[in-house]
Amino acid sequence: MTSATTDHDTTGQAGSADAVPATYPPEGAFIATANAGAALYDRAEADRLEFWAEQAGQLHWDQPWTQVLDWSDAPVAKWFADGKLNVAYNCVDRHVLDGHGDQIAIHWEGEPGDSRDITYNDLLAEVSRAANYLTELGLEAGDRVAIYMPMVPEAIVSMLACARLGLTHSVVFAGFSPTALRQRVDDASARLIITTDGQWRRGMAAPLKAAVDEALGGEPSSVEHVLVVRRTNIDVPWTDGRDLWWHDTVTNADADHQAQAFDAEHPLFILYTSGTTGKPKGILHTSGGYLTQAAYTHHNVFDHKAGQDVYWCTADIGWVTGHSYIVYGPLANRATQVVYEGTPNSPDEHRHFDIIEKYGVTIYYTAPTLVRTFMKWGREIPDAHDLSTLRLLGSVGEPINPEAWRWYRDVIGGNRTPIVDTWWQTETGAIMISPLPGVTATKPGAAMAALPGISAKIVDDAGAELDHGASGLLVLDQPWPSMLRGIWGDMDRFRETYWDRFANDGWYFAGDGAKFDTDGALWVLGRVDDVMNVSGHRISTAEVESALVGHTDVAEAAVVGATDATTGQAIVAFVIRTANAAHSGDTLTAELIAAVSQEISPIARPREIHIVPELPKTRSGKIMRRLLRDVAEGRELGDTSTLVDPQVFEAIARG
Repeated sequence: MTSATTDHDTTGQAGSADAVPATYPPEGAFIATANAGAALYDRAEADRLEFWAEQAGQLHWDQPWTQVLDWSDAPVAKWFADGKLNVAYNCVDRHVLDGHGDQIAIHWEGEPGDSRDITYNDLLAEVSRAANYLTELGLEAGDRVAIYMPMVPEAIVSMLACARLGLTHSVVFAGFSPTALRQRVDDASARLIITTDGQWRRGMAAPLKAAVDEALGGEPSSVEHVLVVRRTNIDVPWTDGRDLWWHDTVTNADADHQAQAFDAEHPLFILYTSGTTGKPKGILHTSGGYLTQAAYTHHNVFDHKAGQDVYWCTADIGWVTGHSYIVYGPLANRATQVVYEGTPNSPDEHRHFDIIEKYGVTIYYTAPTLVRTFMKWGREIPDAHDLSTLRLLGSVGEPINPEAWRWYRDVIGGNRTPIVDTWWQTETGAIMISPLPGVTATKPGAAMAALPGISAKIVDDAGAELDHGASGLLVLDQPWPSMLRGIWGDMDRFRETYWDRFANDGWYFAGDGAKFDTDGALWVLGRVDDVMNVSGHRISTAEVESALVGHTDVAEAAVVGATDATTGQAIVAFVIRTANAAHSGDTLTAELIAAVSQEISPIARPREIHIVPELPKTRSGKIMRRLLRDVAEGRELGDTSTLVDPQVFEAIARG
């Protein structure tokens, strides 16, 4: 997940001379109560392994470890390897045993407006029932379970039940096709799929179990049973002997279950991430090190106060953000959190802000794509709500440009909340680079610095460290607890993908470009394959997008490099206007070209700017620049199956 993109100081209006702060230091009142102070960096610097041992010590271990890190089989790490713990016990049981069973764990909000408050006592009972029934099905530690579900409580219960039993779960995003589901089920040799009859999307009940049936049709699979949660009451096909209703089985199981401890390196989950080529990569994460870093980062980056905060991460459990910052990190820290099933504009654009008001949300963690969508809708929507409970905002996913960062802080955060702009990946397991909200004077759009205990460098192609101001490659030069342990079933691909480029140095290459500015702040520049070569000049797509969105009439932008006979590549931009945009057509195009030339360089002037009503996005909110490149070069479109709306290209053509 890429963080910020460029340090160009956009004001939100092309050519505006309005002064804006260069940095935003934390306020004194926040500093006074912050979980993390500057001393955290000092402790990590003094003894990195002892620092991580201290963080692991915040968890409950059934058997203590004697060695913090075994790096002898690099690049496969073993953290706390001879220790034993149970991940689900750490997320649920210990809070109940400590007397916090009546605390709300989850405020669940369904899309149609139904809701449930689930206490830690309730969660323990539901996870125990699920664990008992999965045991009854004959599943044993090490077996794999596929979870193909929308954002309903049973999805989280299923993940925790698997963790409780030592089953390795593979969550497949409920928006993926039957073909994508089957591919992941086969790769992991899953014995069980847990799903729902359907899911609510924008007021409509859409089938989901039917996709499972389609996925399992044809060739025999490893799946023995399909466990189905009734959510929408739509009719579903049924295979007797294979298919089972959750309400007939799990609901009737015993609510008492004794958790057993597993090795710290026991596989916790596989999460598939798509590469630019080849089949999806099954990223493997294990238990002790992963939970240590997920809990540590959630506590310190979000300044979470157990029993006081109401936390909301808007991600889906189908992505790693949902794993680390909805399920494992928050629950390990005894969070009270909001989980929402639906979309941000169902039934209308006020939905998220209604929820923030209803539950008194204090910490809100979302994607820049959604922030830019809010900008497009207009500030009058959030302005209609009391958002004063918010005390910290977070950003994750695609790059956040400085203008969106400032809008987020000003409009959503009341010009007072710290923003933690986080950089990390499915592969890293947890946040790696981020401000600490009680320490860091943040720059809009900058990821700022590696967290205490994390080491990152910016190097050239030969591995030489670069001076401040020079753009290069972001590498992680020291192992970290939540790092991936491999690609499921393909360790050669694991080494080739992440380690071979700097094999002599033993560094992990993240695939992103970055730079330190002259003040030492770290800026992530986006994927290195999103760098255009215009007349021999390397220009980041994210840099140009940031300059475009800096114009007040632009809500969102996507930039691609198209083949050009003269310059090698030329810049082609696609922009969405804001709802109340003052300009259009040639006037807006001319202003945008001037803005890019001024912010970056005349070399970065787009050859073409297309004003469009929508951009092609995946269901995780990422813009599919590959397809826009097809448009820019006049090619037939590639695979559009992962898009939220494959018909978007008709709108682009009309635009």
